[in-house]
Amino acid sequence: MSFDYSKLPFAIRPDIAEAYREYWGKLAKPGNWWTGEQRVAIADESRRALDCEFCKVRKEALSPYGSDDGHQHGGILSTAAVDAVHRVVTDQNRITRQWIENNDAGDLQKPAYVELVGIVVAMFSIDEFHRALGLDLETLPTPKAGYISRYTPSVLSEDIGFVPTVAPEGAVGEEADLWEGDLSANVIRALTLVPNALRDWRDLSGAQYLSFVEMKNFIQSENRSIDRKQMELIAGRVSSVNECFY
Repeated sequence: MSFDYSKLPFAIRPDIAEAYREYWGKLAKPGNWWTGEQRVAIADESRRALDCEFCKVRKEALSPYGSDDGHQHGGILSTAAVDAVHRVVTDQNRITRQWIENNDAGDLQKPAYVELVGIVVAMFSIDEFHRALGLDLETLPTPKAGYISRYTPSVLSEDIGFVPTVAPEGAVGEEADLWEGDLSANVIRALTLVPNALRDWRDLSGAQYLSFVEMKNFIQSENRSIDRKQMELIAGRVSSVNECFY
């Protein structure tokens, strides 16, 4: 399941490999709103989306809202879930509040959507790491049985974005570990309707980019080979190419 980075002709920081191994273990288990099988299927769909002919045609269409049942898919997830994964990967800039509300009134409720987005974001970041280095993608883990919890934070806010989030003052009780102090920027809050989705992203981001604490270091972290200005230059360029909202 895990890629053997020790056999590469160049060094990969151990914390990156460990973060990936830990994520595969989490992915295989039932989450808050999806079973282990469904979570792995979401990860699989995030890869299928890049080669989906239906997505390529729709990307060029004036409006992305019409049929959502033409995707090449693995046959495990619902039509709405498959469509959501493919949109997040291939056409995220045209996702609207109304589309999310319509799904919420159907069979893809907002918490399930947020967990789905968290998986797609994590998968895409790991896969792009491999693609950038010319490496094969890692084999997806074998799903594990168990029960979904349907856990929802007790304190939620509707002040940003298209889905409820945990506001700074709402990070209490079970959510007290989500961030430290005032480190609650909107991009950090985005996944907090499903706190474990943020925790999983936070752990990966801490290895691939910087931990929340290290984000306050504007010079250079001890275990990074480039300084913060260089990191942000690369991050800004990648964000521009990907048409990131931020």
